[in-house]
Amino acid sequence: QVQLVESGGGLVQAGGSLRLSCAASGRTSSSGAMGWFRQAPGKEREFVAAITWSSGNTYYAESVKGRFTISRDNAKNTVYLQMNSLKPEDTAVYSCAAGYVLTPRASAYDSWGQGTQVTVSS
Repeated sequence: QVQLVESGGGLVQAGGSLRLSCAASGRTSSSGAMGWFRQAPGKEREFVAAITWSSGNTYYAESVKGRFTISRDNAKNTVYLQMNSLKPEDTAVYSCAAGYVLTPRASAYDSWGQGTQVTVSS
């Protein structure tokens, strides 16, 4: 099992930036990929971005391409989500997850963090 702790959320104005971090511990060697997901009030959980630990290959949702960047620091077992040009519709609880393959499917991830709130004001 992998333990995940997110940080970096907060309140920002539209057009601003935030960087989220996800620190992994435990059986991190069993994880091949990390993903970020988000869930806004009254909406279903939505895939944001994913990255592989080994090669750094990435996969983004269309809604965040060109604005968000996912990266990882293997030495620190930490994954980041740099969010630029934020919009009010980006407001959600953002959670990271550990899985085995690069995929947008939430069911493929078996360890989840508690989430961090991102609020973008207009």
